[in-house]
Amino acid sequence: MRQSQLFTKTRKEAPHDEISKNARLLIRAGFVHKELAGVYAYLPLGLMVIEKIKQIVREEMNVVGGQEIAMAAIQRKELWEMTDRWDDTNVDVWFKSTLKNGTEIGLGWSHEEPITDMMKNFVSSYRDLPIFVYQFQTKFRNELRAKSGIMRGREFLMKDMYSYTIDEAQHQKFYDSTIQAYLKIFRRVGLGDDTFVTFASGGAFTQFSHEFQTISDAGEDSIYIHKEKNIAINKEVMSDTVLADLGVTIDELVEVKTAEVGNIFNFGTIKSTQLDFKYINEAGEKIPVFLGSYGIGITRLMGVIVERFSDEKGIMWPKSIAPFHVHLVSLCSDVTDIKKADNIYQKMLDKGIEVLYDDRADRIEVLYDDRADLRPGEKFADSDLIGIPKRIIVSPKTLAQDSVEVKMRNGNNIEMVTLKNISYK
Repeated sequence: MRQSQLFTKTRKEAPHDEISKNARLLIRAGFVHKELAGVYAYLPLGLMVIEKIKQIVREEMNVVGGQEIAMAAIQRKELWEMTDRWDDTNVDVWFKSTLKNGTEIGLGWSHEEPITDMMKNFVSSYRDLPIFVYQFQTKFRNELRAKSGIMRGREFLMKDMYSYTIDEAQHQKFYDSTIQAYLKIFRRVGLGDDTFVTFASGGAFTQFSHEFQTISDAGEDSIYIHKEKNIAINKEVMSDTVLADLGVTIDELVEVKTAEVGNIFNFGTIKSTQLDFKYINEAGEKIPVFLGSYGIGITRLMGVIVERFSDEKGIMWPKSIAPFHVHLVSLCSDVTDIKKADNIYQKMLDKGIEVLYDDRADRIEVLYDDRADLRPGEKFADSDLIGIPKRIIVSPKTLAQDSVEVKMRNGNNIEMVTLKNISYK
């Protein structure tokens, strides 16, 4: 992409009412647009990051046997009443409305009920199980406070997966494989060293659950960790009983602040019993199906990554999810030099390199008359803010030496590299 054709622009300041680091940087860099507290639109650069995160998650969900679906966001009141989760005293984050014919509906904050109800159309025998399905779905949660940018939204993108198995043993096998898949996902997006499988409360889902918590000063949780034993406990469930069950003492643990990036729940047969979802076993008996639920907040994960990988200059995207791998910055104004810079850009495209080409220097007077004096320092500041991993600088000075300057976003060293030796990886 040519940066001169990118409709978004960087900003020196974020909205005054935005206090979270992740949203302030994402807004300033042109990745998101704030609609209202907890509600954000995702612009071209932001959507590129989201799609890369989704693809990593998709690949790992497919590896464990997941099949991708897409459910509706509008929910039937009657279905949720069957599980007692329509009542606001049990689930206090519903967005509810009424259709013109008087029918009450809700906007989905989770999907255990509708997917389980749908599965009744496809499962009758033990031969039909197990089934693992997942989706990328916009969720709606009427949060009382939404002050953490895209880390806690009232509207957000989630990957939610559901497992349907014949019994606890079959469920546990898949549950364990999902834990490993989640850990691999967090490693692939750059958070592996700081993310822990954490014993926690199930909230509106179950009594207990496992969360995936990433160390972050911007997080809303506190957990106790024992790195050597790979044990982590959410502070909200800390008790002598939990410590005894996990085989640790409080003196062995270190308290850290964290942000939740994923969670998994074991529902057992509760939901299936409530919704009358049963299968016929080999003995001809009707048995409730065993249910598990597994979530990763995609946009939330993006926010945590920005909190983790940023500095005073801007964002530092891990390569695996960066909108582009290379930021080609041209400082050329002479027609001959511009053609040489364009040629470097074209070679990158020919090699399949994901590159953002800052060509604004040569086209600035045509497209942005008010910014005709755009200086190299401003372009470098934009590049630092956007946070693409590798910057390649083309200027009259470098071209005079048949070279370019190469700088990594997460380092300070600048290397002069000849044109024939440019590494595009």
